[in-house]
This record gives sequence, C-alpha cells and structure tokens, in this order.
Amino acid sequence: MNKILSYIYPVTKKIESEHNGTLEITWYNGRKHLNSKNANYSYGALQKVLKFGLKKFDLTRVNSILLLGLGGGSVIETLRKDFKYSKKIIGVEIDQKIIDIAKEEFEITTDETLEIICADALDFMAATDEQFDLIIVDLFIDTRVPSQFLGIPFWEHVVKATATNGSILFNASLEKSRNNDLEQVIDFLKSNLYQTQIFEKVNGINTLVIAGGL
Repeated sequence: MNKILSYIYPVTKKIESEHNGTLEITWYNGRKHLNSKNANYSYGALQKVLKFGLKKFDLTRVNSILLLGLGGGSVIETLRKDFKYSKKIIGVEIDQKIIDIAKEEFEITTDETLEIICADALDFMAATDEQFDLIIVDLFIDTRVPSQFLGIPFWEHVVKATATNGSILFNASLEKSRNNDLEQVIDFLKSNLYQTQIFEKVNGINTLVIAGGL
C-alpha cells in the first residue's frame, strides 16, 4: 500500500539510531529510500553518485571488494544488479540499526559472497590482514565525514589493505569546496604513487576521489 501511495505523496517511517540520530525510511514514487536528517544514505542521490564512480573501474578484474559504510545496501544492489558483480564483498558498518534496516527493509541478505560486519571502520582497518582489489569508503554521519576518516593514520591502513594494482573509491565530501583535511588525503594517496582523480559536484554536490590502478 505504501508503494502505491508514494506516487501521490511520500510515505515516511522514522527510526532512532544511536550513531546516526533520526533515520527516515521513505517511499517516494514507488521506491524506498533511506535518509538521515539532511542527507540521502541509500537508494536515492547517493546511489547515483557511487554508480558514477563504479563506472570508472573494470570490475571484471576485481575479485574482492571492501565496503566501508553499508547504509541501506544500495551500493551492493548497484554492484549486483547494474554491474552483475558476483564475487566477494565485505561490508563494514558501525551501526547495527543500519544493518537491520538493510536486511529488513531492503532485503540485503548475506551469503557466501557477502559478509556484513558490525564494527567501527577505523578499528576494522587497523586489525585486518586482508587485501582487497577495490575499497569503497563511504563513511558519513548525516552530511559529514567523521574527522578520523580524514586522518592519515586511517588512510595508511586503507593503502595497506589495497591489493597490488588495486583501487580506492572515496565518497569524500558533501561540502561546496574541499577542506584542508581532504587535500591532505589526496596528497597522501598521490605520494603513495596512486593515479588519483578528483570528481567534484557529482550529482550536483558530492566530491569523489578515485585512486589506483584499475
């Protein structure tokens, strides 16, 4: 019923989260979206932004993906449906409420090719010994990338976990201009000999950073 009504007016359900405040699951024009107070988290503008970034890679050469920041799982849907990617994905998400929403509201189900881990991305990256062909960094609280994910110690872990000739896709900012912390991250990636591209105002506002050999 909500799907039908959403063609007339948006239908919204609110859920409280310890880490993300008030989350909204909204039916709009027959499609369900996950939003924070001021930003789309999944299945709306964000999905278009990350799809733009994923088109820059030859995913046939990618055997493993690490997704830092699950949201409602729209990146997984994009990979599976739009790019027919069927290989290994590990999703890391600090907010168990978000994980529950992804499973219950958006039918993101774990299987032999998808593992979802409830953990702080910084702690996970410090502890992991695995390497991945593609690391997607999509870590926001509302409209802000938490400061620890713009710090060089975090990015040292990311580089260490990136396989030889692997790549990084960083949804870096919703700000109108790049800040000093982001510039330092970009300089760090370049200093590690990554071919680095910056795409500004993707879908009108997001800054994407793409680094690596794919």
